[in-house]
Amino acid sequence: MAEVIEGHGGDLALAALRAFGVKEMFTLSGGHVFPLYDAAHKAGFPIYDVRHEQSAVFAAEAVAKLQRRPGLAVLTAGPGVTNGISGLTSAFFNASPVLVLGGRAPQFRWGSGSLQEFDHVPLVAPVTKYAGTVTETDAIPGEIGAALTAALTAHRGPAFLDLPLEVVFSSGEAAAPGAPAVPVLEADPDEVARAAELLCKAQRPVIISGSDVWGGGAIDELRAAAEALQVPVFTNGMGRGALPPTHPLAFAKARRAAFNEADVVCVIGTPLDFRLGFGEFGEAQVVHIVDAPTQRATHVTPAVSPAGDLRRILAALAEKTAEHTEWIQGLRAAEDAGKARDAEAMAADTDPIKPARVYGELRKVLAADAVTIGDGGDFVSYAGRFLEPAQPGTWLDPGPYGCLGTGMGYAMGARVTYPDRQICVLFGDGAAGFSLMDVESLVRQKLPVVMVVGNNGIWGLEKHPMNAMYGYDVAADLQPGLRYDDVVRALGGAGETVEKSADLGPALARAFDANVPYLVNVLTDPADAYPRSSNLA
Repeated sequence: MAEVIEGHGGDLALAALRAFGVKEMFTLSGGHVFPLYDAAHKAGFPIYDVRHEQSAVFAAEAVAKLQRRPGLAVLTAGPGVTNGISGLTSAFFNASPVLVLGGRAPQFRWGSGSLQEFDHVPLVAPVTKYAGTVTETDAIPGEIGAALTAALTAHRGPAFLDLPLEVVFSSGEAAAPGAPAVPVLEADPDEVARAAELLCKAQRPVIISGSDVWGGGAIDELRAAAEALQVPVFTNGMGRGALPPTHPLAFAKARRAAFNEADVVCVIGTPLDFRLGFGEFGEAQVVHIVDAPTQRATHVTPAVSPAGDLRRILAALAEKTAEHTEWIQGLRAAEDAGKARDAEAMAADTDPIKPARVYGELRKVLAADAVTIGDGGDFVSYAGRFLEPAQPGTWLDPGPYGCLGTGMGYAMGARVTYPDRQICVLFGDGAAGFSLMDVESLVRQKLPVVMVVGNNGIWGLEKHPMNAMYGYDVAADLQPGLRYDDVVRALGGAGETVEKSADLGPALARAFDANVPYLVNVLTDPADAYPRSSNLA
């Protein structure tokens, strides 16, 4: 006979959440969701609270990204849910299995004007894989199971359920949830064989590995395929670190030479979006390997696009062998030249401080397993260039949605995931304004992290391009020299401002030795802008 669980709606929800591996809750307090707190409190289930709902969702997303399991955010009705929508949308773009449980005004008096009465579902449905309202207390475990199964099924993504007041506060019973059953999609073997054939016959092949390779647990299979086929590997997103920087097939600096000269480009687990020139690689044939048919590009026509479980596809590729020694040697020369240029930039002894120097000093103190979080535009673009993760699953950035404000939420989720690792948040000074108040949440809950602000007093990605286009700029200036470290101290943390290059190393050492949130406020050169073309179209 099946085990039955009994209790109020919060009790039933917690039983289902635990069955799917959820281990903590991120939230901002609200009366509509009290039974969820009650269930967690009685069970000793960790609750972490924040000062803005976006940080709760971003924290849940960090857990989902780093641990490759569901992350949970609980938001109160109305503005609590709407404040979390940017986080949901980022999770949707990043294929992060986040579940948001929202409160909801009582269904029995819907339309009468209850506090925060609002139908959330139509708003969140476009940016979730599953969205609905639970109308019966007994149905809560089943609905949570369905939502989390959808979130974990490739192509992964967030899910949303709201719980009307009388549903979550009432008592009920339901069958105890069983083990999750997440379907695995098999790719068309003919398409996989065609992809292998193109890579084997290519003279100058390239692999680009993205976040879904990490999210799909296919890191080992990627390495095996690259080594069997002897194909150079570039990465983006959470694909970074898939091959350690010292691996003979790992490349980062030779992108231009590789992409311009390749005859086959194999993109795995990442969209053909603006980050990859929208999938246009000159005369090269494009192989686009995705984890679900919905992720196939529609704006370009690849030579072949296998869709299915990435581990199985890459394992099949690894059964083939090829040799591209001359091509790899040529790219290695370009890679080494790029590294030499970067080394010179990272050693720049100038005041005002060049952003590159900040990363040169960070490279000296970051451990191999440190989790690095990028929340910014111009300053974080330098991070993408100069920091090379040594391990997979250690790089968090906002992803293709480009949403600022992820920093403190991601930091909370990362510290909860890894109590003993270095957690380093890289802020642009503009981005710091979105979430810095949640330093208080980190202090209060004893979650120390290091923050480094590249403080150039401007919106760098807007000011310089607007000047180039119009000869002037507006709405692009911030207070020069603002003391973000004073803000952190006022919230219970610590920090300091650095104005000279020679002081960077000692300041970072103090930050990583601290046992409270610590902000290093680096005054960087506002004239130094990351070189790029527009990403708007």
